[in-house]
Amino acid sequence: MKVKASTLDSKGKRQTPQSPFHARGKQGNKHLQEDRKYQNPHVPVRVSPPSRVFPGTAQSALQNLSESLGLLKDKCIPDAHGNAGKAEKFLIPLLANGNLASRNIRKRKTESKPGQAKGPFLSGQRRDASRVTADASSQALGPWCEQVEEDAFPDDVKDTVRTAGRPPPWLSQDDLRKMELLADGVVASRARVPAHGQVLKIGLQQNASQAPGGRDRLCQDGLCALIKRPEDWFEIFAFHLDRVLGLNRSLPAVARNFHSALLPYRFTSGVARPVIWWDPDIQHLADDDNDQNSFPLTWLQYQALLKKKCGNKNPASFTPCVGVRDSEWGKLAIFDFLLQVNDRLDRYCCGFKPDPSEPCVEELLHVKCRNPKELALVHILVRKADPSRLVFIDNAGRPYHPQGNLNFRLLEGIEEIPEGAVSILRSGCLQSMLLRSLYTDKEFWESQGRLKGLKQLIHTVEKRGKLLLQYIKDKNLKLGKDF
Repeated sequence: MKVKASTLDSKGKRQTPQSPFHARGKQGNKHLQEDRKYQNPHVPVRVSPPSRVFPGTAQSALQNLSESLGLLKDKCIPDAHGNAGKAEKFLIPLLANGNLASRNIRKRKTESKPGQAKGPFLSGQRRDASRVTADASSQALGPWCEQVEEDAFPDDVKDTVRTAGRPPPWLSQDDLRKMELLADGVVASRARVPAHGQVLKIGLQQNASQAPGGRDRLCQDGLCALIKRPEDWFEIFAFHLDRVLGLNRSLPAVARNFHSALLPYRFTSGVARPVIWWDPDIQHLADDDNDQNSFPLTWLQYQALLKKKCGNKNPASFTPCVGVRDSEWGKLAIFDFLLQVNDRLDRYCCGFKPDPSEPCVEELLHVKCRNPKELALVHILVRKADPSRLVFIDNAGRPYHPQGNLNFRLLEGIEEIPEGAVSILRSGCLQSMLLRSLYTDKEFWESQGRLKGLKQLIHTVEKRGKLLLQYIKDKNLKLGKDF
């Protein structure tokens, strides 16, 4: 029997016919290998969603980034409870007259120049799209994206909150007022924080001549803060990263060296400590054992609500939704990943290999990773005035966490990422923007080694950002509009 020449290979051996699905099988194995890159041994592989590309044009998304940076006239600024108003008017309705005192804050206008480019578009539609959109990002950010040298950060500026008459556009006037209050306000009262022995709650006044007010009144007026441990300094960095990325969900924070006689000696020992603005509008559960949440939420419930697209396909109040928009979880996930904040979405350290000295190991939390039903989320908070948006607290994270042991579980279940934040990460402007932002906090800048020390820190976050971008590409995650 003769064999057809087409079925013989170059050595004269007969070839075995292959199924048309053989190539697909190879391709499927490739995708499985991609999933395993981000898989934790304790967590089953989650099948990634079908590839989707964010619709729109380059020009429409260019405008979106500029809006996220506060470069347009009518942009609403967060952390003002109502999240409404123009850039020239930053309100805190709970305060008398609706504002913190602003005599030392210079007013700024945020109108775009005629013909100015307005933000980049990043969708990965074409092979060279990342290069094109990175260039567009740099152009949209203008001088804020330019490389900076040491002489751009003079040390002779005496102000504790340094803006040189031109504050970065991602820091609102309300942010700057609160930063000045935290850095210069006179300590008027103090109180312990239950279950947080190393944290002190203080009431602040604008100046020493101001009539003293009761602690409760000061706090309700937005004039209170939390003094944290010196080792929590990364929370200040987190605040600036939040603003630079256009997320606007964390609370203002500065570094401060206290000298007040009202404070215990260890708080005035000459070491700079992070001071975080205390928001009176945050909603807490009445349960003393679970008061660091606005609502109880387990890991399995969290994964279920991500699939429901709460606030998009289903009402935010529809079970298993908890009233929070679906887009909020994408903001939280990338923020926690860049900072490696595990205590919120993964307090049990299920997504990485913890050191034996980690609290999750010492407190026997890590062993619960075997049973997902026992896993709960913490520090999931919203404001009473706007329960559809998250508030990020306790953001100290892990500045020195090894790159080979990063926690990708923080991104599990997320299918939509904020477009503006991805634009900044791809633009190559992150270092320049963060340096300009961190320079505004004089005490923090000096305590962290100024330009040289902070460049090293930012470089670590940039490397995490590159891994995050690769993850977004591999999983074909959608780029969503910023709200």
